[in-house]
Amino acid sequence: MLKLLRYLRKKDYMFMIVSIVFIVVQVYLELTLPDYTAKIIQELYKIGSGVKPSVSVILKNGGIMLAMAFGSLGAAILVGFFVTMISAGLSFTLRGKIYDKIQGFSLHEINRFSTASLMTRTTNDIRQVAMVVSMGASALIKAPIMAIYAVIKIVNKGWQWSLSTGIVLAILSISIITIMAVVIPKFKKMQTLIDKLNRVTRENLTGIRVVRASNAEDFQEEKFKETNTDLTKTNLFIGKMLALFDPVMTILLSGLSLSIYWIGAYIVKDAVSFSNMTVFVSYAMQVVMSFIMLIVIFMLLPRALVSAKRINEVLDTENKIVPGNYVDEFDGTASVVFENVSFKYPDAEEYVLHDISFTANEGETIAFIGSTGSGKSTLINLIPRLYDATEGRVLIDGVDVKDYSLETLNKKIGYVPQRGVLFSGSVKDNVNFGDNNASEEEIKSAISTAQASSFVSRMPDGIDSIISQGGTNVSGGQRQRLSIARAIARKPEIFIFDDSFSALDYKTDKKLRSALKKDTAKVTKFIVAQRIGTIKEADKIIVLEAGNMVGIGTHEELLKNCPVYREIALSQLSKEEL
Repeated sequence: MLKLLRYLRKKDYMFMIVSIVFIVVQVYLELTLPDYTAKIIQELYKIGSGVKPSVSVILKNGGIMLAMAFGSLGAAILVGFFVTMISAGLSFTLRGKIYDKIQGFSLHEINRFSTASLMTRTTNDIRQVAMVVSMGASALIKAPIMAIYAVIKIVNKGWQWSLSTGIVLAILSISIITIMAVVIPKFKKMQTLIDKLNRVTRENLTGIRVVRASNAEDFQEEKFKETNTDLTKTNLFIGKMLALFDPVMTILLSGLSLSIYWIGAYIVKDAVSFSNMTVFVSYAMQVVMSFIMLIVIFMLLPRALVSAKRINEVLDTENKIVPGNYVDEFDGTASVVFENVSFKYPDAEEYVLHDISFTANEGETIAFIGSTGSGKSTLINLIPRLYDATEGRVLIDGVDVKDYSLETLNKKIGYVPQRGVLFSGSVKDNVNFGDNNASEEEIKSAISTAQASSFVSRMPDGIDSIISQGGTNVSGGQRQRLSIARAIARKPEIFIFDDSFSALDYKTDKKLRSALKKDTAKVTKFIVAQRIGTIKEADKIIVLEAGNMVGIGTHEELLKNCPVYREIALSQLSKEEL
């Protein structure tokens, strides 16, 4: 928890100092009030002896008490304001830090935490920490000062009263320790269950079409119900245990007041001892209230500590992808070389790629084909450093990709994943995404090359038409074409198409490849595909089988000397078509 305080802003430290000053002022005013109460009680006690009390003394001390009460109120308001500023500032900084950290994660780190868990840590976990800061910062400072000062004030007022107060505090402490020992493990479980609930909900919403098409609503509902029930039971258990504090506190406070008055009935003899009893009641209540404030913090702290640990896990994670410093001139062309590249996933024992070597010259089209799980997508993911090669090197223009700054590397590459990803906004915003500064003409040209003009022109507002989150208001093929248009608009030196033509019909596929060949002739292209028709005209076709490169060459060459390729080709096309 304390590690997170390093993310406080400079002005937050100033707010903290000011808050401490006002907390001390507030505590001093609250703890001084009983002294003036005692003076008024001593004057009023004279009435029972037939002596007229001093009105001026009562008014003077009453006025001081009133001023102190308003001063304490003002100090409390200011403390609340500054503590809220600290809490909000810390939340703001933590959300930004986690977001920036996640942006630098490789696929390995993303998969390690899971998307649902990262969302929970960015929202719910930060909220738990902020709640403790806003509610607990003042209490953690105020409660000890108040308790120590109050104990000092009452220690000489009567050992009997002190003993009764000590017994109450001992019972209170034992109750707190017992309940917290039972509750703390449940808080960790609850945050994990929130992760699970978010994952199940997100999974269901993302795949709603498949769920409905498979009549799997009942199955998904049962899965959600199970997770929701577990979370509810854990919440109820924690709530029931914490609810025990209320009756315990009521009994102890009432018992303490009763014992003080009962003892007072035997030892109070005059105005001084009577005022001592009244003051003792006030200070004893202050001591108990200090414990109550700490109890409130103890109720929030365990869950916040769990959340703080989860936040630190993200912030302290070392990125597997360490950027280099190399920056070169952008000339629109690039060559790519794989030198004896082997790869295995982190924590895995077996390699998924074995000793891959080939060269892609400037402007060439390199295609990859092979059975499912042969390593095609994994191989091309090494170029933009979604993963790093375990052995060997990947070079762009003779420089290891690990030596490039990530900004330079990303500018060189136009990457289109298998599943077209669109963001909420207009067609124009999606094509001109990120740090690209394409003009409207360049955007329209990219859309045309990607064979997307036909459906974009039919949209109500053309390129200004709105795309919903995830591109749910366009078809799969349209999403793919707009994703391809986005890569084209970047004018990169290297295109990577990870099975990006799979949702296109043969006619559109052919038109798109012809347009790419014409409009991006100098750009090096990598294409992962399942269809022979998509890659027939590639300059080099690389055939993968179980992570091994079993063939490389043109379509005609592979038909002659690569049995694996010939088998794939014959399964899709007739001998005449080949």
